[in-house]
Amino acid sequence: METVRITDVGRYVDQEVRLQGWLYNRRSKGKLHFLLIRDGSGLIQAVMFAGDVPADQFEQADHLGQESSLRVVGTVRADKRAPGGYELSVKALEVIQNAQDYPITPKDHGVDFLMSHRHLWLRSSRQHAILRVRATIEREIRGFLDGRGFTLIDSPILTGNAAEGTTTLFATPYFDQTAYLSQSGQLYAEAAAMAFGLVYCFGPTFRAEKSKTRRHLTEFWMVEPEMAFYDLDMSLRLQEELVSHVVQRVLKQHADDLKTLERDLSKLERVEPPFPRISYDEAIEILEEKAEDPPRWGEDFGGGHETVLAEQFDKPVFVHRYPTKVKAFYMKPDPDRPDLALCADLLAPEGYGEIIGGSQRIDDLALLEQRIEEHGLSREAFGWYLDLRRYGTVPHSGFGMGVERTVAWICGLHHVRETIPFARTLDRLYP
Repeated sequence: METVRITDVGRYVDQEVRLQGWLYNRRSKGKLHFLLIRDGSGLIQAVMFAGDVPADQFEQADHLGQESSLRVVGTVRADKRAPGGYELSVKALEVIQNAQDYPITPKDHGVDFLMSHRHLWLRSSRQHAILRVRATIEREIRGFLDGRGFTLIDSPILTGNAAEGTTTLFATPYFDQTAYLSQSGQLYAEAAAMAFGLVYCFGPTFRAEKSKTRRHLTEFWMVEPEMAFYDLDMSLRLQEELVSHVVQRVLKQHADDLKTLERDLSKLERVEPPFPRISYDEAIEILEEKAEDPPRWGEDFGGGHETVLAEQFDKPVFVHRYPTKVKAFYMKPDPDRPDLALCADLLAPEGYGEIIGGSQRIDDLALLEQRIEEHGLSREAFGWYLDLRRYGTVPHSGFGMGVERTVAWICGLHHVRETIPFARTLDRLYP
């Protein structure tokens, strides 16, 4: 007899199979037990009739608690009314563990309770849907870039210097030195781009910002492509093609999961290139007219400003050429207006904010040395980074795409804490 996963039972109609999983829910009606079983791949209703199984097994089933682990043997039946379109007529039951007093019940629980029980909350249908979508997003990002000739380069998590400044770093002792948890793999990806041309790194990044907004985590995942011989416009075209590819693949592969999340699919179906582009100057004009607290020229935008800007469009929008003084030291100035950087943020619709930030990088050694000095950074610590401009410098661009904000937007979630298996926030390090 074959042991199969629930997602595959459609291939075994009218055949006897063994399933292994956990009890998601149970109800009884006289001589019938209806056991809703999950195994991580899906849900199936297992129907147990008293006359079809040994009496002791039927009695056992009547006392199973939620999340009890079990094996069942039965015949797969097609039934359009059943979850997933199939059910199992049970012939035998083996209880691995009868779990009692499972803490997460159908009643409403507060967010703090659920986050403290995140190790169990992952078993719920909503969390299943979110994390399945996340897995597809990550897979499709990799597939898209791999298919375009990019090489994956793993960047270090422990670094000796900051990528974007020193105020949001987690420091840790490193033998007789101080190391920092990586804010970004970008600088290392730039080195790899000078070797391979097209590269990306994909891994966890850390920001010690004391922020409690619904868009922030202290540990999050980011994909960071770097492209030799790319200018800003070439990078923007790549970004919109990547985002559109990911969204359309999720729509195709996760209709049921998005339905579970009650996501309005029509808003995602519009996500196709080209995306609208507005300059920082144009954004300021919009905010002066639409925002309650418009920023002054030269200031960066807050989350509320990004929401106002995104509301003006029905798909993601690029805001490009921010003032150099509010952007990172490595961003190349616009030759036509040196007070502006050749950079862009991609803002997701519906109030989800920036999901991509990118720029053309400074490729001139003298200018990069000047910027490092202006930002008060150690020239010695960045010696290897300066070498990239000494030996074979070329125009190049790159960007970072945050996985959690992308998942939140595509799934229609209010807070990014649900987008990652175990969220790390300002006040949460457990579980």
